[in-house]
Amino acid sequence: MLSEQQAATATDLAQWYNTVRQRTLALTQGLSAEDMQLQSMPDASPTKWHLAHTSWFFETFVLKPHSVGYRVYDASFEYLFNSYYDAVGDRHPRPIRGLLSRPGIESIFAYRQYIDNAMDAVLAASPTPELAAVVITGLHHEMQHQELMLTDIKHALAQNPYAFDPPQSLTAQAQNNDQTATAEPSFSRFDEGLYCFGAAANGFSYDCERPRHRVFCHGFELSDRPVNNAQWLAFIAAGGYKDPAYWLSDGWNCRLNNQWQAPLYWKKIAGQWFELTLTGYQPIQLSAPVCHISYFEADAFARWAGCRLPSEFEWELAAQHLAIQGNFAESQRWQPQPSTANAGLQQLYGDVWEWTCSSYAAYPGFTPEQGALGEYNGKFMVNQYVLRGGSCATAQAQMRPSYRNFFYPHQRWQFSGLRLAR
Repeated sequence: MLSEQQAATATDLAQWYNTVRQRTLALTQGLSAEDMQLQSMPDASPTKWHLAHTSWFFETFVLKPHSVGYRVYDASFEYLFNSYYDAVGDRHPRPIRGLLSRPGIESIFAYRQYIDNAMDAVLAASPTPELAAVVITGLHHEMQHQELMLTDIKHALAQNPYAFDPPQSLTAQAQNNDQTATAEPSFSRFDEGLYCFGAAANGFSYDCERPRHRVFCHGFELSDRPVNNAQWLAFIAAGGYKDPAYWLSDGWNCRLNNQWQAPLYWKKIAGQWFELTLTGYQPIQLSAPVCHISYFEADAFARWAGCRLPSEFEWELAAQHLAIQGNFAESQRWQPQPSTANAGLQQLYGDVWEWTCSSYAAYPGFTPEQGALGEYNGKFMVNQYVLRGGSCATAQAQMRPSYRNFFYPHQRWQFSGLRLAR
């Protein structure tokens, strides 16, 4: 896929636009209209809503202000498919998006085509650098929603007690007994010093990644690999979910209230652990990174292991000189995979988002984007923690060392895991 640096001409940008938009449609293959209507919890949204909202973004921020003579597709969509942009206007409440049986999915597909036709005309007219920057933001926004489409439909389908039950043939399979899975992790050492962090001046970044600034880091060690399923099984076996000594107070209460005994989507059948994937239940892969855990669980595991979670700056220091490669959405596996490396820092990019101990907050000198796009990140800088590195559901074109994801500490339906520091 073209990156924004490669989109040097209107033709390149148009190609990139169409590639991203077609990838969104490709994610609906195999889903029924009923599947795309489901909303399984307030944090998630129906597939149908994601399809419409990403089109609403281009209509609202590109076509309406910049396309001469543009006619809005349907005035009601401005209310139905706004997410959280208060400056744009009122919106349908997020927790009940799944109740929007109308417009139907065919109307949403027609809406996307209408927007794409209008965008083709805008992009063919050699947009200004300022307008091109808004389009590029919209493409990164759509790639974020592609990831949400995967995580949200996984959560929705997981609520079906029959469609994803493990077949009898799987229960007879042995778990992956890779001996390297239970080996003690090695650590890489980083010296103390004053380092620069944040987005570089060239290339795309969100406002929350800027400005680039200096932070002093004490010397630390970072595990060469993410915590894997074998290590997590050891945590369970040692009573990690039963001992409040490892847990933050809010985390322990959350564990009790939600009766957490294992990561989300894990199920024990006849003494064997299975994990729900987007292709159904599979035996746990011992050497694959653990995923679908909350910040509270990650923090408890780190304490149990005699370590801690890294800060987002420690993570960025380790990652900023590594090639951005790994198991991303482009692989279409959509499940964390075991590492193929023998030594050194592994899987910092892709597979699982890695929780850090850093609160999601503004960098010194932070200035939000102007206008409604200023609501994109800054308004959420409270009560959330930063995750780094992307996942198996993240588009590789999105990733850079400075990219900051953020979620509330109790949330775990995303592909979230952890890496130890000390």
